[in-house]
Amino acid sequence: MLGAMTEPQFGGNEFGTPPPPPQPGYPPPYPPPPGQYPGAYVDPAAPYGRHQLTGEPLSDKSKTIAGLLQLLGLIGILGVGRIYMGQVTFGVVQLVVGLLTCGIAAVIWGIIDCIILMTGTEHRDQYGRPLRDGT
Repeated sequence: MLGAMTEPQFGGNEFGTPPPPPQPGYPPPYPPPPGQYPGAYVDPAAPYGRHQLTGEPLSDKSKTIAGLLQLLGLIGILGVGRIYMGQVTFGVVQLVVGLLTCGIAAVIWGIIDCIILMTGTEHRDQYGRPLRDGT
């Protein structure tokens, strides 16, 4: 057996002659040399991906982060997760209700809202885009 580089699958032949150099004007042989692979395609209209079923662009906001921010209701600060999502009016209402009830409603509402945000149906940001999973 001749050297491995003379095998037909490597561009050589069974007689041991190396492959000819590439002709000018022709693309380089496949696969391209290491380090010269093209980058991954990123859709400029959906930099965070698209929803699997509807194809809508996903939000830059994460439902996990929004849910964890709602857990701040455990210490009396409610509405931060909703403000993060862009639902500022709803977040301010939650914050005011939490302050008026001395944090009692904030704890209960914060836990429930966290569960709804993290496990519930699809939630959307202020632009109507669905929140993405993960961080």
